Amino acid sequence: MRILLVEDHQDLAANIGEFLEGRGETVDYAADGLSGLHLAATHPYDVMVLDLGLPGLNGLALCERLRQDLGRPLPVLMLTSRDTERDKLAGFEAGADDYLTKPFSLPELHARLKALVRRAAGPGDSVLRILDLEFDTRRLVVRRGGRRIALTPIGLRVLEALMRASPAVVTRADIQHVIWGDSPPEGDASLRGHIHGLRQAIDADSPRKLLHTLHGIGYRLGPEEDG
Repeated sequence: MRILLVEDHQDLAANIGEFLEGRGETVDYAADGLSGLHLAATHPYDVMVLDLGLPGLNGLALCERLRQDLGRPLPVLMLTSRDTERDKLAGFEAGADDYLTKPFSLPELHARLKALVRRAAGPGDSVLRILDLEFDTRRLVVRRGGRRIALTPIGLRVLEALMRASPAVVTRADIQHVIWGDSPPEGDASLRGHIHGLRQAIDADSPRKLLHTLHGIGYRLGPEEDG
């Protein structure tokens, strides 16, 4: 899982991050609400751990902005010392998917996060579609206009990341992480090679191009944007 942890208490954030990373998860951090909102809007996370008492933009407001302004389906687990029924209801009304009060068990937190990601995936989410491009992520079958497309394992991972993030841009750093984890090669030649191969596979025989490069930023999968 790729997890966004929005928590302003440095020691607690470090403990959570160390535990989750020790179990193979990838964790990004934000120490205030505005930074958390920006990361959530620009990166393809699987789930967010969100503290309520944040500087700048509190957790409730962040969650509301995430749901209303950005329309992101990112699962959110609220993590807070506020344990009254009224506080929990406020969290769920703001758009939270789960609520865990401090103090808490780190294994329980991890289990809840995995459950949220499984729930968000759902049985119908195994097939991703953008216009006439279709990717069955369980059978690893890609088709464009009904024509089956053969992709490498790396191409499949990159395509899934782009399709799940669409129509948002996925940064070059995020694509590199999908391919190589925390040890990307130096330079951009390898990344460009994989993107070129993916573009040739899904766009070469189609008049409507779906894979777009934003130079110096990253890549976007979807129809050409007007303007």
